[in-house]
Formats: sequence, C-alpha cells, structure tokens
Amino acid sequence: MTSSDSTDYKVLGTRPIRHDGADKVTGRAIYGPDFDTAGLLHGKILRSPHAHARIISIDTSEAEALDGVMAVVTGADWPNNSNGTSMVEDGTGTEIESNSNWLRENLLAGDKVLYAGHAIAGVAAASPHVAEEALALIEVKYEVLEPVLTIQEAMAKNAPILHEGLTTQELGEDSGVVSNTADHFQHTKGNIEKGFEAADVVVEREYNTVMVHQGYIEPHNGTALWNTDGRLHVWCSTQGSFVVRDSLSDLLDIPVSQIRVTPTEIGGGFGGKIPIYVEPVAALLSKKTGSPVKIVMSRKEVFEGSGPTAGSNIKIKLGAKSDGTITAAHAWMAMEAGGYPGSPVGAAAQCVFAAYDIENALVDGYDVVVNKPKTAPYRAPGAPNAAFGMEQAMNELAEMLQMDPIDLRLKNVATEGTRRVDGPTFRRIGAKEVLETMRDHPHYQAAKTEGHGRGIAIGFWFNIGFDSACNIAVNSDGSINLTEGSTDIGGSRTSIAMHAAEVLGIPVEDVRPSVVDTDTIGFTAVTGGSRTTFATGWAAYEAAQDVKKQSIERAASIWDVDSDTLNMEDGVIKSKTDSELKMTFKELASQMSDTGGGITGRASVNPKGVGGSFAGNMVDVSVDDETGKVTIERFTCVQDVGKAIHPSYVEGQMQGGSAQGIGWALNEEYFMNDQGNMANSSLLDYRMPTSLDLPMIDTAIVEVANPGHPFGVRGVGEANIVPPTPAIANAVSDATGNIMTQLPLTPGAVLDSGK
Repeated sequence: MTSSDSTDYKVLGTRPIRHDGADKVTGRAIYGPDFDTAGLLHGKILRSPHAHARIISIDTSEAEALDGVMAVVTGADWPNNSNGTSMVEDGTGTEIESNSNWLRENLLAGDKVLYAGHAIAGVAAASPHVAEEALALIEVKYEVLEPVLTIQEAMAKNAPILHEGLTTQELGEDSGVVSNTADHFQHTKGNIEKGFEAADVVVEREYNTVMVHQGYIEPHNGTALWNTDGRLHVWCSTQGSFVVRDSLSDLLDIPVSQIRVTPTEIGGGFGGKIPIYVEPVAALLSKKTGSPVKIVMSRKEVFEGSGPTAGSNIKIKLGAKSDGTITAAHAWMAMEAGGYPGSPVGAAAQCVFAAYDIENALVDGYDVVVNKPKTAPYRAPGAPNAAFGMEQAMNELAEMLQMDPIDLRLKNVATEGTRRVDGPTFRRIGAKEVLETMRDHPHYQAAKTEGHGRGIAIGFWFNIGFDSACNIAVNSDGSINLTEGSTDIGGSRTSIAMHAAEVLGIPVEDVRPSVVDTDTIGFTAVTGGSRTTFATGWAAYEAAQDVKKQSIERAASIWDVDSDTLNMEDGVIKSKTDSELKMTFKELASQMSDTGGGITGRASVNPKGVGGSFAGNMVDVSVDDETGKVTIERFTCVQDVGKAIHPSYVEGQMQGGSAQGIGWALNEEYFMNDQGNMANSSLLDYRMPTSLDLPMIDTAIVEVANPGHPFGVRGVGEANIVPPTPAIANAVSDATGNIMTQLPLTPGAVLDSGK
C-alpha cells in the first residue's frame, strides 16, 4: 500500500469484523424473497415472447376466473396522469428527466412490446403455482413487427422505428426527426482539426461490445401492502429505498408521504437494483386485493426483464507527436439504451479521455434504442465500454511509437489542474501514482513467460456525492446506535461506523449500525456511483461531531466550566488547563440521565468534494493456438482509493470488479437470435466466471488523499471494473499479434481476429 497521507488514525485503516457478518453467514439475515406476512399473496408477471410487436388486445377473463386468482392488472391500471415527465436515477447519482409513459410502459406494456421479456400483465393468487397457471390463461393478440437488434441496424436509414413519437435531440435541440437515436451530444476541448494536423502518427479503429448482465445472485423481488389507510408499504431488495419511494410516487400518483419503503438485505446489485421492476406491479395488485402481494423474479426473468448494461459501437482516433505527446483525440460512441431511451453513454463520455491531459479533444455520444431490455447501470456504467476502445488505441499508439505503454500513459497522464473534455478541472488525483505503482510492481518488472502475452490498461470513474443522512444515539454504556439510509452491499455498515468511531475515539465494536426505512431517516441517495462510504460516511462523521460537541458541553456543565476550555481526543474529554478534569466518553454516557438526558447527534449532508478514482490492471495471458481459448495466468489490480477505511473491503471491491471485468472480457454476452430472443437466459448458459475460472487477483492500494473529504476518502467500488477488458484484450493482442476489436474474447473471436 502506498499512501500520501501520514495521519495516524486509530480506527481507519484497520480490519474489524463486519457488523452484519454473522447474520449473513448463518442465514439469519432477511433478504427480499424471505419476507413473509399474514395474508400474503403471490404475484407473477406475463411477459412478451416477441421482441417487437403491437398489442392488439389482452383478454384476462379466463385468468381472473381461475380458482385462487385474486386479481389481474395490465397497463390499463396505471393512474391516468401519464402526460408529463418524471425524474429517474441514472446510476451515476444524477436524476434525469424521462417520459412518464416510458417508465410505466417498461413495467407494464402499453400498445407495444419492445423486447422479448417485456412485462404485459400481473397476477396475484393464493400461491405462486396458481399465479403461474393463470399467466397461461391470459390471451394476448400481437401484430409482430421487425426487430432492431444492433446499433448499426437502429441507426440505419429506413430502420424500423421503435417509438413513433421519439425525435432526436441534436446537440441540445429537438431536431424534429423521428428516429431510433434519442440523443446526440458533444463535448469539445481545443481545436481537434489543428491537433490532428500537428500529429506525426495517427491511430484510428472501431470497437464493438455486446450487452452483458450484472450477474447478481439474488433475483429482483418486492412485497407491497397498499393498506386501508391509503398508505403503501413496500419491502424490497434495492440499492436505494428513497429511489423506490420516489419512483412509486411518480408511477402511482401518490405523495411520497404515503409511501414507506423498508429495504431488506440485498444479494448483489452492482447498479442493476437501482431501477424498479416488480414493486409497482405488486402495489397495483395489492390495491385491488387489499392484501400484501409478493413478486420474485425467476432467473430467466432477471435476464430478459430487468436491465443489463449496454452494448456499444465505439470509434477512437488518436494523434500524437513522435515523442508520445497526444495532440488530438476523437471518440465517437453509440450505446444501446434497450427499448427506451437512457443508455450510459453520458457517463462514458465523461470517462473516455479522463485519464489523460489532451489539449484537443472531441466526444460524440449517441443514445440509441433497440429491441432489447431497457438498460440499467452496471458498475461504472459506460466507462468499461469507453476504455475498451481508448486503452487499446493507446497500446496501439505505443507500439507505433515504440514506447513502453506505461511510459506513454505517464507522458500524457492527467494531474491536478487538468481539464477534462466534458468540462470539470481535476483537483488532487492519483492517476500518475497508479501508473507509477504499476510500473514499479513486481508483476510488470517480471520477465514475460515464453508464449504469453502481457497487457495493461487504466480506467477512471468520477464518483458522486449527493444527499445522505445519519443519526447517532448514545447509550448509557458508552456504545452508540447509528442509523443510516444507505443500503449495504459491500460492507458499508462497518465502513460508515468506522467514521463515527474515529471521531469519538471509541472502538468500532461499540457502534451498532442499522439501515432503516424511509420513515425513519432523512433523505439518502442511492447506494451507487461509489458514493456510499464517501457521502454517508461523511454524514456519520458530522453526526459524530455533533455528539462530540454535545458531550463536551455536557462535561462542561458537570464541571461548571466554559466548554471552550475542554476538548475531546481518543474518547477522553479533558480540560486544556486543568489536568485533574478528565472523563472518558463512556463515563460521561453513564451520567446522561442525571445530567440533562440522552445525547443524540444527527447530520444531513450533500458533499461537493467528490474525488474521482483511477484503477489500473496488469494481465498475463496464454492463448491456445488451436482452440483460441484464453487463460489468464496472472492478474494485478492497482487503484487509488484516497483512504482505505477498511482495507479488506477495499481489496474485496478491487477483486470483485476485476472478476466481473474478466467475465465481461472472456465469456459474458446476451446471445440473441434473429427474432430478438435471448438464447442463454440461465446461469448455466450465461457464462459468468467461477472460482475455477479465475486467477489469484493481486491488489495494490494507492492512497492519494481526496482533499474534498475529511478523511481523504474516494469511492472505490467502480473504477476497478473499467480497465480489465482492455487490459485483457491488449494481452491477447500481445500474445497473438492481432488487434481485438470486439467483446467477448471467445475462442471463436480470438481465432477470427487472425483472419
């Protein structure tokens, strides 16, 4: 671990046992599918077998007549207020304006289905088996239309149109042109024409990636009770209970004050459990029946009816002087949005050139609808697609210039003061330190094994802040109860508790952290965008500072002195002038009831000091000449994390993102037939890597403190998935001599690259 911060922390940087660990490993933790309550009904959803079709009619009468069926709902059951727009979470922490009809129609179709797996009707019954039987009794008549399955098809002249009312937003203006391109935007910096004129060498290449899924183990689920008092209570597996609450408010046209969302434990999300799918359908069924209704997706439904990440078509052009200075860069990026607008191309455009200080740059971004499931965030959404092109182009440029690929990157690396092409100027960042750590690492210094290829790549994620709230109640034994609104995916209960413990100078074992419902805590944004430890940790820091201030004031009243004459360090309150006046935090807590009552700290924050994170990979591979099979022989991940609050969790995030990147690089894809049906919608056929497929993933933590956070924290969870695909592709190219322009790098793709 390399660090730029010499602060001597007592709690931060240690590796305590996670607070929720015992419940999770023993099976006591309650996940969404575990939830049960009196009178529970079971829901199922009918889905389209067609990728593109008009719905002529829906007949639910036979299903409603089936014994045990309590209710059936369709798109006709949505409230009649669908002419406006709604604000939806895009996975980067930004709320974007979206057509309300599109949001509803993705959950229960309107007059068209836009992908195979599109939800059409929901059924509530006494058992899941009866509900399943009822689905087969619903008669839907379709006019089947020609599907549009790739970006190239969708953007072609005279392509079949998915939305007759969708017109292209061209550089911020409505073009009035009906097409499958929802949006075209640009980011510019300098003069790209002059930049390419000044170049001695130019690299230009096209890259393609396909749709992949986040691969969480727990399926989507939700239970809703629309009670007789008009309040709606929802229990679900979500990355953002307030996102669910606000989305339900828009979709169902009821005030947020009438909705309570209780988040259960979450069995993986990676961005895919930010959007909602079954909760509104369960709510409509509950309203009709007066009973709680639970819906749990099957694995096939998860693949076909929830949101994977986008496939992409990317063109990169780089110009450089003979000394390696990049003079110009152009990225043309089109990304699949699925059936409704909203691909991650905006985030991709922010990240594609962010690791480099380039004087002249242009990014063209295109959001394109296709007949596939509506895309959802997946761990640094859009950035891995962008890096797959950019980082391969960088390696190709290094080869043309006969430069070491790390030296080329260091020559052009972004540092403090570098302006990104999309506008922001970097504060203190660690891209240079990541590259230097890679260069000096034993992996890079080791000689390559004969016949193996070595590849490197770096990646960036900008991270986000946004609203977080935290409350702390002091117990009489000196422990504290900490309540927060960030759902816990990767151990954030403990990392947030460690913030409070550090401020108060108490052991983290004396903190009791709880994730609570939307009625119990202030507004807290989504667990995503690498914001949770940064922002909710900051809320815990401020709430603990509140407790600390009150504790000092309470001690001052006990001693009858001015509070300005006291301070609190390492859990001890003492006088600055009188050495006899000292009291531990635990001793003070034991006197609360006799000296003014309990002490409660609270904080709501919206921190602006977000610090982006950079990660890098070094990969050694072997490639079977006869079969094209790629085997990863050695893999190292390096990441600037600002401050590793809990190093074990940081390493776990780095390894987890790397493992997902390896799967994305080598195996994973939505394999679609000509009719737009997914042919591998099971975990047997959708090939995610297991422990048997993965190498040992070495980690190197770099700590370049973020000046925008009291403890120097940067988000950790996302940057690490950005570089694996290009690093592996560069390694395969090094081994075979062939440029790898498409994902996944299946044996067939590797063999075809040599033709």
